[in-house]
Formats: sequence, C-alpha cells, structure tokens
Amino acid sequence: MTRIGQAVMLLHAGDREEARKRFGIIWSEIGESGGALHRCTLAHYMAGTQDDPGDGLAWDLRALTAAEGLTGTTATDRDAEQEDAAHEDTDEHRDVTAVRALVPSLHLHLAGSYLKLQRFEAARIHLDRAWDAVAVLGDDGYGGGVRAAIGRMEQRMRGSGAGD
Repeated sequence: MTRIGQAVMLLHAGDREEARKRFGIIWSEIGESGGALHRCTLAHYMAGTQDDPGDGLAWDLRALTAAEGLTGTTATDRDAEQEDAAHEDTDEHRDVTAVRALVPSLHLHLAGSYLKLQRFEAARIHLDRAWDAVAVLGDDGYGGGVRAAIGRMEQRMRGSGAGD
C-alpha cells in the first residue's frame, strides 16, 4: 500500500505518466492473484491515469470486480453486520471496511467512464449504484467529498442529456 500511495501522490501532483508506469509495475507484481484491497485500490487509481476512456473503463471494472470479491455483494446488510461483528479485529475485516468505503467512488468513476464513452444507460446505472452505496460513508471530509462528486456527476449527466 505504501508504494501505491507514493504513485497516487504522483498522480495527484499531475504526473500521470510516471504514476501509470509505477502502477503498472506494481500490478505486474500482484496481478489478478493479489489481495483484493490492493487490486481494488491499484485498479481504481490506474483508471485515472489512462488516456483512452476504454482503457480507463477496463481498470474501473477491475477495481469493482476486486471490491465485489472482497465484500461479497450478494450479502444482505444484516448478513454484513453479523459478519462484521464476528470478525471485527481481523485484517480481512479492515480490508472489507476499507473497500466498502470505496464502493460509492468506484461506481462514480464507472459512471464517468461510461459517460465519456456515451454509454448513457450504463452511466445512469452506476450513478444510481453510487447513490445507493453512500450510506457506508461517514460524515467526514471523504464522505462529503464523494457525495459532492456524485452530485456533480448527476448535474453533468443532466447537462449532457443523459440525466434519466
């Protein structure tokens, strides 16, 4: 996670090419068999380094697939709460909690990728899923930022004629 974080700092500083290079090296080391939290985080940020919207979408889908594999999206909220209580202090529980907090952002990014590709129906589906997933977010800077970004995407989609 430290190396991923260092590459994220490069990305946020505007050096997309170097960030993409470092993310690529890390991905080649962990690949599809790496830990779900690492794959999800890495793919989520790798998507943001792509010049081609189709490539960005592919990375967004990898991130969501990793998240779904870790969080078990078929579980009900009650099942998730019971599982959380049973495994509260494990590394896996911390990973699941971290990934659940990423899910709204993952769907937001997928909505953005689909919008760039003018796949409006798919964009709407993922924007709705982002809204559905925000309940896991806290009332902190991260949660507020994600909610605001989802709201901005909602406005953007309405402005593009893809609002409904």
